[in-house]
Amino acid sequence: MEQTEVTPAVETTEEQTQEEIFSEEFSIQDHSSAEDTLHADLRAVIEAIVYITDEPLAASQIAAALEQPQELIDRLLEELATEYAKPTHGLTIREIAGGYKMATKPEFHEQIRAFVKSLKPPMKLSLAALETLSVIAYKQPITAPEIMEIRGVQGAGVLKTLIDRKLIAPAGRKKVIGNPIVYKTTREFLIQFGLNDLNELPTLKEFEELGRMAVSDEEVLVEPAAPAIVENVEQHAPIGEPEPQPEPIHDPDPAEDPDPTEGPEKHPVKD
Repeated sequence: MEQTEVTPAVETTEEQTQEEIFSEEFSIQDHSSAEDTLHADLRAVIEAIVYITDEPLAASQIAAALEQPQELIDRLLEELATEYAKPTHGLTIREIAGGYKMATKPEFHEQIRAFVKSLKPPMKLSLAALETLSVIAYKQPITAPEIMEIRGVQGAGVLKTLIDRKLIAPAGRKKVIGNPIVYKTTREFLIQFGLNDLNELPTLKEFEELGRMAVSDEEVLVEPAAPAIVENVEQHAPIGEPEPQPEPIHDPDPAEDPDPTEGPEKHPVKD
C-alpha cells in the first residue's frame, strides 16, 4: 500500500498563515495612513479657523462646529501651538481667556510696527465712485456721456477722483461727433482688486449671485447697489451714440464733486 505525502499540505498552511499576517499588517498600515491623512486635513482646517477669527476660540466651539470629539481637537490644537512655537514661524497660537488665538510673536513687535507705519492707508471710495468704476471695468473703453447714460447722473468729479487714484486712465478718443475721451481701467485697478487680468472679473450672473448671497447672509431685504448698477449696464449693452439727455442730476457727494457753495450768490426771495 502506497504512503500519502502530507508535506505539501503543511507548506500550504504555512504560506496561508504568512499571507494572512502580511494582509493584517498592510490593513493596519492603510488604516493608520488614512487616519493620519484625516487628522492632517482636520488640523489644517483648525489652523484656518483660528486664523480668520478675531476673538479667542474655545476648543469646545471648534469641536461642535466640526462635529469632532473635543479630545481630538485639544490634541490637534496643542500640535499646532507646538509647531508655531518654533523659531521658523513669525506667528504664534496661544491660549488666551480660555480660547486659542493666532497673533504675531512679541519679539517681532517693533519691526512689525515700523512696517505697518510705512504702509499706505487703505483706499476708500464713495458709492458713486464704486458705481462709476464698475461701469468702466465692464464696458471699457467707455466715454463720460455713456457712463452718465448708464448711471443716470453726471459724475465729472468722480472721474477725476478715479484718475487721481490711478484706477482709470484716458485711452484715446472715440471716433464720433465731438471725439469724446474714452476711459479704461489701469494696472493699479488690478492690484487693488487682486486680479491677474480683466478676464477674472465675475460675470454678470456671478455678480448677481454674490449679491443674493450677501443679502441672504445679512438677512437684509434691500437689494445691494452694485448688482443694480451691473443690471443697468446689461440693459444698455451695447451702447451707441448717446441721445440728448435732460439736465443731469449731480452726485450728492461733497468729497467727489466741486464745492456746492461755489457759484452764483443766492438772493433772498422777496415777499
